[in-house]
Amino acid sequence: MPYRRTENVVRRLAARHEAIMAAAREIATDGGMVALQIAPVAERAGIATGTVYRYFPSKADLVAALVAALAEQEMAALEAAAKAAPGPLSALAAVITAFAARALAQRRLAIALFCEPVESDVDRARLRYRHALASEFEKLIRRALETGRLPDQDAALAAPALLGALIEGLIGTRAPPVPADPGQARARVQMLTLFALRALGVIDARARGLVVQTELPEPTGGS
Repeated sequence: MPYRRTENVVRRLAARHEAIMAAAREIATDGGMVALQIAPVAERAGIATGTVYRYFPSKADLVAALVAALAEQEMAALEAAAKAAPGPLSALAAVITAFAARALAQRRLAIALFCEPVESDVDRARLRYRHALASEFEKLIRRALETGRLPDQDAALAAPALLGALIEGLIGTRAPPVPADPGQARARVQMLTLFALRALGVIDARARGLVVQTELPEPTGGS
């Protein structure tokens, strides 16, 4: 019996943690990290403010945990896109497309993950995410190089340059607003994917073919 009670406690604690994280994500999606405060998170999660503090002693702890969780989800989505592709170059195109589509669909959240001013502890979590993204791009570029699908280049330099171009084109201060029309949003993602493939040296006809063949992920909600 004591073992069963322990299991119940573990499940209850996990359910509360999940509710807190879900509420935090909703608030960050609507208003960014600046809107993420303990009391509103508790209210949206339907639990007491003191309970949230037992899990996260400060706002910075909560925000850092949210950034880490979001980064893990995004990396899993990109890895799934790469695995579903039939070859190294199509895997690279699929990951670029998935990253662009997801950032455009949740632009406010993407800004929070990359650009919004935050505490140093939170920024360290964001930097880990950025490094993971650059590493994923570098891995895929190297695979394409090894199979002769890309012209010779420095993958360690190309990967962060590619990531920077995508971030600036999607959520930078000069990036245009998110199109309300799904067809226009799709066209923007395809244009950015085409730009990225051309920048990596894929000949235009091949790059266009990859863009057409690559399926966009289902929308996950926007802001």
